[in-house]
Amino acid sequence: MDSDAPLNARLQDILHAIVRTYIETGEPVGSHTIAQRRNQRLSAASIRNVMAGLADAGYLSQPHTSAGRVPTEKAFRDYVQSLVAGRMPSADAARIRIELLEAPTVAARVERCCHILTELTSNVGITAALPPAVRELDQIELVPLGDRRILVILVTRDRAVHNRVVVLDEFVSSDELVNIRNYVNRNFSGWRLEDARRELLQRIAEERAIYDAVLRKLTLLYRKGLLDVDVAPVVHMEGASNLLGLDLHLTREKLRDLLRALEEKERLVELLNRVLEQPTGSLEVRVGLEEAHPAMKELAIIGISFQMPSGIWAKIAVLGPMRMRYEKVMGAVLQTRRALESMQF
Repeated sequence: MDSDAPLNARLQDILHAIVRTYIETGEPVGSHTIAQRRNQRLSAASIRNVMAGLADAGYLSQPHTSAGRVPTEKAFRDYVQSLVAGRMPSADAARIRIELLEAPTVAARVERCCHILTELTSNVGITAALPPAVRELDQIELVPLGDRRILVILVTRDRAVHNRVVVLDEFVSSDELVNIRNYVNRNFSGWRLEDARRELLQRIAEERAIYDAVLRKLTLLYRKGLLDVDVAPVVHMEGASNLLGLDLHLTREKLRDLLRALEEKERLVELLNRVLEQPTGSLEVRVGLEEAHPAMKELAIIGISFQMPSGIWAKIAVLGPMRMRYEKVMGAVLQTRRALESMQF
């Protein structure tokens, strides 16, 4: 059998039956098992010959001489191309929507998705919220904390809330903070942050700032990044412990390396960007992730990238073993995306 030639319908039917059986049992699959499961009856000997050809073409491996066959990464790739997402039970779909409605912000909803996907699939949930390139100011709040420390709360029009504490070079009273807050909100609410920063800097540079007490004090906060926000993706991961019970053929050291990699935000962003390359709304299934990390050779990821009504781009995905229940996971990812897209603030 030519290893590069596409499989005909008969060979593909047998191969997919082997993959499904292996997903269910986790054990090498024998010809007798497939002969009993298929509607179109073939003898165990005929199926054994087909399996030998599939093995020669790289679709199956044989762990032991007397054992059955195990699907390879190549077999799983062929299998997932034939799948459609499973239909999620209405109770689970309703639960997703209820849980997301309880989250107060868009970013919080994306984080909640991570927990939901982990629970629904018993795998690893990964989600990321990518701030829009253009953000508009809604309002700021300034809270004195003592010792010249100020809590800056900046809310943008996409309902994202950004908090940080700054330390000023000189004392600013509570009344002065109120005046600064009112000045910024009155003059720049609805402005793009980039434009607001530019205009504010121009006003500060003008001579009138010398005579304007509010602008003079506002300068102190501007120098501390008053209207700056973090544009780095906000990434969440949950369920790494679900990998511990899998037979991934990893040494303890390699398993530790894998878990450590999943704790690195940059690594997760790289993984999501590598997998979710298709246009918005296209569900992606990637089998075998050795390029992302050597210890991910026997893992697969299912995910999707899309833009929510708020303008924030979201990436949601499930990471699990190659022998995961793909239809169920695909359905969970798609239903979670639908729930997120349907919500308006």
